[in-house]
Amino acid sequence: MKYRKVGKSGLKISEISLGSWLTYGGTVDNQVAKDCMTTAVDNGINFIDCAEIYAGGKAEMVLGEWLSEETVDRKNLVISSKVFWPTSEDINDWGNSRKNISNAIEGTLERLQLDYIDIYYLHRYDYTTPVKETVDMMDDLIIAGDIHYWGTSVWTAAQLERANAVAKEIGAHKPIVEQPLYNMFSRHIELEIMPVGKTHGMGFTVWSPLAQGILTGKYNDGIPEGSRGESSKLMESMLNEEHLSKVRKLGEIASSLDITTSQLALAWILRRSEISAAIVGATKPEHVIESVGASDVTLTSDILEQIEVVLDNKPQWPPTYAPNIYYEDRMR
Repeated sequence: MKYRKVGKSGLKISEISLGSWLTYGGTVDNQVAKDCMTTAVDNGINFIDCAEIYAGGKAEMVLGEWLSEETVDRKNLVISSKVFWPTSEDINDWGNSRKNISNAIEGTLERLQLDYIDIYYLHRYDYTTPVKETVDMMDDLIIAGDIHYWGTSVWTAAQLERANAVAKEIGAHKPIVEQPLYNMFSRHIELEIMPVGKTHGMGFTVWSPLAQGILTGKYNDGIPEGSRGESSKLMESMLNEEHLSKVRKLGEIASSLDITTSQLALAWILRRSEISAAIVGATKPEHVIESVGASDVTLTSDILEQIEVVLDNKPQWPPTYAPNIYYEDRMR
């Protein structure tokens, strides 16, 4: 496993990391989830990502149970979570206000059975709360020792500019990382978000690097019964013959390198120095092991050119995959 710095911070994380979205605390048996996390650590992964909204808090609880086991060395792990989405009907239970963040971090630490987390992400931009209030609160959490660093998730370039400007203006800790959607079929961050983040010293921990499994090749011959493709609205725009034809061609390239299609897709993401980690999901320990293998893959310029020919999709805005993820201005 190789490790990368998170932007210009001193924090180092495994370039293949484990996430819990749509899996732990929900569709995956708790013991299997714990086995996946143990396998991840055994294979060099030191960064595990979560959020209070995942499975209604249950993902954090499963992660917390695993972290409390005697065999887990928490001090050598980087644990993250996120705040924004409502977890109840209370009028203040959402967004990036001081009150919601204060309540949310308390619940997150309780479910994780931790005294602190390493990275705390703002899960979306909040149009109803002054950025200064949010940045000031994140700074307070760092000073209090509840979190070590903070970041953003699915923010636009302009929003990242604003957060960094406010932090500089009030002398607060700046965000060190953005967690965007990024994969072979969704390259929008290459246009503005990635350059802006790099300018401000931010790293990128990307989610859905395998397009929810499409880039593994498992959907090439149809949707397997009981798979995520049967019910995922996020995948609807992606499960078409145009994309699947590309995945099949990518599979041929992968075979010529004696690697899997998913390893090719992850190595393609890691070609960018701006990327700190690709966050993968796993429903079985063997999925973790396969993903970890991508850390040893280096794609030559010739292979990258072949991939570009297959993809034939220059970055564009808004993202074609989940095009509405940046326009969440919910009022309550």
